[in-house]
Amino acid sequence: MSTPSAEQVRPGLEGVPAAVTSISLLDEEAEQIVVRGYDLIELAQRVHYPDVAHLLIHGRLPDAAGSQAFAARLAELAALPDGVTALLERFPSGMVAMDALRTGVSALAGWEDPELLDDRSPEANRHKAERLLARAPAVTVGGWRATRGLPQTTASPQGSFAARFLELIWGREPDPDAEDAFDRILTCYAEHEMPNSTFAARVVASSWCDLYGAATAAAASLKGSLHGGANEAAIKLLLGIAADGGEGRAAEHIRERLARKERIMGFGHRVYRRRPDPRAELLGKDLPALSERRPDGPQLLRIAEIVTDVMREETGLHPNTDFPIGLALYLLDVPIELDTPIFYCARLAGIAAHVIEEHERGRLYRPRVVYDGPRGLHA
Repeated sequence: MSTPSAEQVRPGLEGVPAAVTSISLLDEEAEQIVVRGYDLIELAQRVHYPDVAHLLIHGRLPDAAGSQAFAARLAELAALPDGVTALLERFPSGMVAMDALRTGVSALAGWEDPELLDDRSPEANRHKAERLLARAPAVTVGGWRATRGLPQTTASPQGSFAARFLELIWGREPDPDAEDAFDRILTCYAEHEMPNSTFAARVVASSWCDLYGAATAAAASLKGSLHGGANEAAIKLLLGIAADGGEGRAAEHIRERLARKERIMGFGHRVYRRRPDPRAELLGKDLPALSERRPDGPQLLRIAEIVTDVMREETGLHPNTDFPIGLALYLLDVPIELDTPIFYCARLAGIAAHVIEEHERGRLYRPRVVYDGPRGLHA
């Protein structure tokens, strides 16, 4: 193999196919997010998140009986090992929620059966994926509550996956409208082909690392504001505009930031260049009703609409899914620092599917570089 040249480099590997997969595709021509043959937007409108997780992990949508059995299994597996709970309580005050989640996910491996942990067969990986998916909300909320000095909460095993997640956050059972909106958010985040965090998981899994290690790598990737942190940045942008003149200054605020060449988080996407993110279009329909849940909701919704119009006029960019989700989670009284961990918990189903596939048919990732450093030096 010849030494690579600079002309061959694709920064960020943009547009470079890195794997053959049967999991998902961002089909620009059909304007669909294809997940194992289904349109993700249609799934988000017709089934609940655990069914989509089952589709990703097990390769098929469950029937009614299978759906109930899978939901019950996730509820049964949701409790954390005592040792993990004790570890979360020892995290320092104010620890970043994604750091706490990443560490908690890694720690869960220590409570896995050693023989199962070392078994990378599809069956074993699916078992681990179910345990990790079920426990991720408790790790997320437990770590966040511990580092904020808040009492721990529990959730009713009778509730849905979305309801239990919200109950852990709120400390009370959610109303049906909130549960329904939150479930759609989880579904829209469940899988999205090969973003940075999924690629990170596949790279680690290709070394024959176990699911927990690959999922930990994905959590580290997702912490970055150019990836998972965009939902937090989006709502902070809206709140900042609301505090600095509100609707009357929203357009000016965005134009000033664009003039300074600042990135407006929640807009644009590496793949969706000619059209809006279909997930953003779907979830945007929930915002008017959700805005009525908070006193500042209607104002924030109007600001979001102004920002969207200005960005389209000035840059041609459309919102990606992080923009409406950042606002939706705020309107659902979810603490902002939990936005990215929620993204991760939802995406775990897709990440697990990719790790399972990588262990089945992947090859160790080992790219080359173009060297631009010195030569001929002598000690």
